[in-house]
Amino acid sequence: LPGRVLELVFSYLELRELRSCALVCKLWHRVLHGDENSEVWRSLAARCLAEEALRTDILCNVPTYKGKVRAFHHAFSTNDCSRNVYIKKNGFTLHRNPIAQSTDGARTKIGFSEGRHAWEVWWEGPLGTVAVIGIATKRAPMQCQGYVALLGSDDQSWGWNLVDNNLLHNGEVNGSFPQCNNAPKYQIGERIRVILDMEDKTLAFERGYEFLGVAFRGLPKVCLYPAVSAVYGNTEVTLVYLGKPLDG
Repeated sequence: LPGRVLELVFSYLELRELRSCALVCKLWHRVLHGDENSEVWRSLAARCLAEEALRTDILCNVPTYKGKVRAFHHAFSTNDCSRNVYIKKNGFTLHRNPIAQSTDGARTKIGFSEGRHAWEVWWEGPLGTVAVIGIATKRAPMQCQGYVALLGSDDQSWGWNLVDNNLLHNGEVNGSFPQCNNAPKYQIGERIRVILDMEDKTLAFERGYEFLGVAFRGLPKVCLYPAVSAVYGNTEVTLVYLGKPLDG
């Protein structure tokens, strides 16, 4: 069949079916992956993404429809988060309920054990006394009593506390970040880019177009998930997966 006809047929399929189709032959693979803004990905994005996610600037740094679908499948998990948070209808934003004396977190649906990956995180409300972004294994807790730096509180997670610029792992402060004099504090709404390199076993951060440096080295060769933890009532945190980081 001509490529245009195949594209029309594929536009009715779901992601799992498209993955199978891409393995059939080179032509089918080329039709599916040659144009990330084709009708196939446009139709799939319209079906699986909330209208709010498509019409607001949540996905403004994800230029293609295929990328937007991928970001949705890498978003926060509704089944792997504290009972005191919920994921909003847009599919990308965590809302923490106003529960006293509790620290609450969430992991994404998909973790990484290989490759290089980047995602953006930003707070849409007050940070409170502790607001941590980073990574965690599946064993790291996503809720605890009190207002603490949950992400980085044990050997299963690594985090950057945006309130005091401390790096946290195994319950200890691993220095300040970024490593410069009078490092600026996080501003509400500012997008932080997180870069996980499972080949070099490092975790780094960017602010805007500025590379802040490598925060953690020697990460274990296990499946690591993007994660956050928050303490402030009604605060909201958005996480958007970007794909492979752009060098330079």
